[in-house]
Amino acid sequence: MSETFQSERAPEPVGAFPHAKRVGGLLFLSGIGPRVRGSKDIPGVTLDSSGNVVSYEFETQCHAVFENVRLVLEDAGATWQDIIDVTVYLTDMKKDFPIYNRIYAEYFAGAAKPNPTRTTIEVGALPTPIAIELKVIAAAG
Repeated sequence: MSETFQSERAPEPVGAFPHAKRVGGLLFLSGIGPRVRGSKDIPGVTLDSSGNVVSYEFETQCHAVFENVRLVLEDAGATWQDIIDVTVYLTDMKKDFPIYNRIYAEYFAGAAKPNPTRTTIEVGALPTPIAIELKVIAAAG
């Protein structure tokens, strides 16, 4: 048996998939980015008239993506402390990983130890003009 969840607060998925699915004692989140619900806005990203990225502030995107993950977790009945595993996709490992690593440590500073397992992968692009996306597995709340 499985149960799907659509958050009413996190940005809408960019495809035909739910925000999260609970199977047994685990909650699987779809890839979550730093977009803003109800718009195409991406915090920290400046686009030109053709929709190409002119500049981006990665730290702003990190905070936005963590907030969106928190919203999906809560709307599915889980909490930040329930996170078991994080897979992060970055479009520029060399430039952005040190920032991500610092912010990640801040968000998990109060979490139960040990922190979740984590994998970081560099990708050539993500589905929208974002520089980070998180894939999370949590204990079902």
